Amino acid sequence: MSKRRGLGKGLQALIPAAEKISPGQDQYREINIEEIQAAPRQARKLFDQEKLRELAASIKEHGVIQPVVVRPIAEGGYELITGERRWRACKALGYQSIPAFIKEYRDLDASAVSLIENVQREDLNPLEEALAYRQLMEDFGLTQEEVSGRVGKSRPFVANMVRLLGLPEEVKELIAAGKINAGHAKALLTIRDSKKQRSAAWKIARQQLSVRQAERMARIAAEKKEIKSEQKLLTADDINKSMEGLKKYLDAKVMVKQIQGGAGKLEINFSNEDDLRRIISIVLGGRKL
Repeated sequence: MSKRRGLGKGLQALIPAAEKISPGQDQYREINIEEIQAAPRQARKLFDQEKLRELAASIKEHGVIQPVVVRPIAEGGYELITGERRWRACKALGYQSIPAFIKEYRDLDASAVSLIENVQREDLNPLEEALAYRQLMEDFGLTQEEVSGRVGKSRPFVANMVRLLGLPEEVKELIAAGKINAGHAKALLTIRDSKKQRSAAWKIARQQLSVRQAERMARIAAEKKEIKSEQKLLTADDINKSMEGLKKYLDAKVMVKQIQGGAGKLEINFSNEDDLRRIISIVLGGRKL
């Protein structure tokens, strides 16, 4: 459902020396797997177990083609920056060590590099990506503009992704499950009513609507909400004035009765059959029944 998205800044923009490091240098060596721990700010929360098994089978046959990237931590050992799937697969295989590039990163740089690698590989679902952007802003005090500069995305893109976190939980579950994509979710943001957002999300998932179809549906739902809001703005004084005008126009007694939800009844009294025909003629613009 999703299209591949490229980044303005590649992973090499943040770790430019990684490709140039060769075995034998201090920055590259085999590290005991038990000395490595997952990053607390890892953007990706879900790992497809079937794909992990496939990766483990590939590593068993061909070895680890691309080393993981780690950074030393104060209490000893290393924190994983990129390559968590490779690390997990090697642990599942019972390997004792894994090839790694050792880099010195500050917390901010480590989080940014991890996020960029996941986005480039399309390893994140839209919610994980949105959470990572928000985490960069909250944990490090970055603005949306600063986040966009680090990950190579436009500021509006980052802003819209973060807005997805405000969708109802039911809708977010559909996103996480891959039932609807980021484009569908952004279309739902135009609907302010959470109940309508949920209803629209399920319709998108069931009917497998395209993003354009979802945008059209959301636009119609939003317009209906706007009309309904305008109707609620009618005051009792407005209704009384309209009723008086209708009385004069029809020369008859008119009553308006409102009920809950904006509905109601309009009653027009007539004195005899001729009076009824007269009123009907006025309502129909002079046409006969």
